[in-house]
Amino acid sequence: MNLLAIDTATEACSVALSCDGRVLSRSELAPRRHAELVLPMAESLLAEVGLSRRGLDGIAVGRGPGAFTGVRLAISLAQGLALGLGVPVVAVSSLAALALDAPDDGTAVLAVIDARMGEVYAGTFRRAGTDVLEVLGAESVGPAAQLELPQAAAWNVIGTGWDSDRESLLARLPAPPRWAEGQRYPQAAAVVRLAAREFAAGRAVPPEQALPVYLRDKVALTLAEQARRPA
Repeated sequence: MNLLAIDTATEACSVALSCDGRVLSRSELAPRRHAELVLPMAESLLAEVGLSRRGLDGIAVGRGPGAFTGVRLAISLAQGLALGLGVPVVAVSSLAALALDAPDDGTAVLAVIDARMGEVYAGTFRRAGTDVLEVLGAESVGPAAQLELPQAAAWNVIGTGWDSDRESLLARLPAPPRWAEGQRYPQAAAVVRLAAREFAAGRAVPPEQALPVYLRDKVALTLAEQARRPA
């Protein structure tokens, strides 16, 4: 099965291609350049393996949460490509994709993305085998100091929310994390690995049913709200 995956939910613009079980990817930290980069990245991967767009069996996409414009871009591109090719789509949580890059050691995983405005996007998972995640709780957005975690003896933490709100997150954990990395972003290579299982299980959907997940409907603080924020 040949799958093309896109994730532009954060500062990272990434594309991956799974071609007969081999995964190739391109990724670049390029805020505000996703629209410029994502299709050339896809064409580069297809050219590398000698595959045309018509050779794709499906499209995978990081559905968010993340930056509004980035999530919308990824979903729009996935829908457009899939409609043009007549293939289905699997939309994957960008937090789940992030969690898949944490160590596979059985430890619960807290995936956190800096959501700006003093908040984080958060999802809790446990690695359950190769390219398999168990979801431990609902994804959320809010102040790190108010994050509610399911019970677990230990945690691994991954994502930019760790660097942006480390002290607040430490206060919510039962102990310092066994492993933590605050400079990781959701990657299309993880999206395509998670999506491959969904395609194999027959859970792909028509393009118009691939929907974004924002978790919040507000993108900026008002001037009054900014004035009330602590210095």
